[in-house]
Amino acid sequence: MTKDADATSAPEATLAPLGALGPLGRAPLSPAVEDYLKAIYALRSEGGAEGVVNTQSLADYLRVAPASATNMAKKLASMGLAHHTPYRGLELSETGEKMALEVVRHHRIIETFLAEVLGLSWDKVHDEAERWEHVLSEEVEQLMMDKLGHPTRDPHGAPIPSREGTFPRDEGALYLCDARAGGYFTVIQVADEDGATLRHLESLGVRPGARLFVERNEKVEGVLHLKSENGEIRVLGHAPARGVWVQGVR
Repeated sequence: MTKDADATSAPEATLAPLGALGPLGRAPLSPAVEDYLKAIYALRSEGGAEGVVNTQSLADYLRVAPASATNMAKKLASMGLAHHTPYRGLELSETGEKMALEVVRHHRIIETFLAEVLGLSWDKVHDEAERWEHVLSEEVEQLMMDKLGHPTRDPHGAPIPSREGTFPRDEGALYLCDARAGGYFTVIQVADEDGATLRHLESLGVRPGARLFVERNEKVEGVLHLKSENGEIRVLGHAPARGVWVQGVR
């Protein structure tokens, strides 16, 4: 799964403390560089066990020309933030991964603050956080976390990396579109990029923490028949269900 989901009982992935950039001594990165680092981090599981992301996938994800993605790949490599192999793709360096995680942390804290403190709906916080994440200071980040009570997930269920770069992982998570018929599942995370999809999911009761029973999963028709906790039957297409991660209920 490309967007990380977490569970409090799962083992943690660990990196060096965020913000500890060692001997780099560089000025803050540009928003464009941070966007690329975050995109590589999100896409890397599609590149296989080695975490390699090809530039075409990166261009598609960011909606830029392939040539632009290739040029940025070379720039990231020259900055020591990624390893670039022509015709193969990009892999984040240790420093690049720390910096990507810091942007992810900023983004998810901002989303949570906007939703919990300012009352902005969950379908609007992503676009705002995209703008704020590049300018958030460590001092304001800490104040936000103190105000929020140090949450571990954002409004869409995505894990918020700690300052040490750790976050628990969900074991056995799968896309809702792959859930077997006749099983109960708990929603753990929903992709946050598309506001219209989030509003549609909310209208069907598909939110983090919701428990669903999959009555039917019609692979050919591409639809799921879901029963909510109140017994209502709802129909959801496979396309939006690919942005929902669930965990089986035993």
